[in-house]
Amino acid sequence: MRIHVDRNKCTGIGLCEALCPDIFEVDDDGVLQLVSGEVIPDDVDADVDSAITSCPTAALSKQT
Repeated sequence: MRIHVDRNKCTGIGLCEALCPDIFEVDDDGVLQLVSGEVIPDDVDADVDSAITSCPTAALSKQT
């Protein structure tokens, strides 16, 4: 699976980073970065799901 960030929706609040810091990082400019790239490792899949569900702007999704 891959993670997709809709850059038009993301506001850099950082809930995703708080829930899954191995995958998400909000930089000093408030821009979300994918720490390990777009591919989601199996061991953090549940954390990524939590981040997707918790995103207040619905900017995150999974893609095959």
